[in-house]
Amino acid sequence: MDVYFYALQCLSLFEIATVGEVAWPMKKMIYLFAMLRSCKSLIRKYGKAFWGRFKRISKEKLAVIMPATPNIGKSIFSVNYQFGPAYIAWYKTFMELGMQQQEAWENIWLMSEKMVTAIPKFLLQWSGKTYINGFRKKAAAHVERQQGNGLHPYDWRIVYREINDNTFELDITECGMKKLAHDFDADGMLPGICRMDNLLSHLMKNGFERTKTLGDGDNCCNCRYHIVGTCEWSPEKGFEGRK
Repeated sequence: MDVYFYALQCLSLFEIATVGEVAWPMKKMIYLFAMLRSCKSLIRKYGKAFWGRFKRISKEKLAVIMPATPNIGKSIFSVNYQFGPAYIAWYKTFMELGMQQQEAWENIWLMSEKMVTAIPKFLLQWSGKTYINGFRKKAAAHVERQQGNGLHPYDWRIVYREINDNTFELDITECGMKKLAHDFDADGMLPGICRMDNLLSHLMKNGFERTKTLGDGDNCCNCRYHIVGTCEWSPEKGFEGRK
């Protein structure tokens, strides 16, 4: 669960209001906004010719991925799921352009950081806490739907535990993003995408810990969230013991 999605919902409303009469799907807005925010950084790293190829190929891939992405309907994870097509398009394009997996992950981290840091810090931190509070209030209903076989096959399946007023735990046993990546032969996108929970919790000043992910081949993603807390990013230290 990436806790910055609530803030991106705020941005999506702004985007719809500024594109005239065309209300683009959120999946497309995520792609366009991240491309806009990361354009200069990627040009500095790789040059204008690379950027032109990356933009053209990723746009073509997104056009194929979006209509083939199942609609999971109303879910506490539905906003998270909207990011899948863009992640897959970027990952597959980076790999097609000759990058190694780690470099592709690092560039997607960069693009995500550029996207989320467009949000003022006070709003970013407020939205993180608001999202987590809202999520914990809806988690029990999600589990109830899950037990009644009311979830879409691509929805997330979870075990939820309330710890105290500041902390809760979430074991994710099935991940819609992982299933979607597999559909488009982008399994290698994970666990790189999973690591962004650390980045975004760090930026939002939320506490977050995890030692297992489905993307790493574990039996679940054992997430522990703190509304008030800290989370180190520091990718140069590696991710042993903090997935």
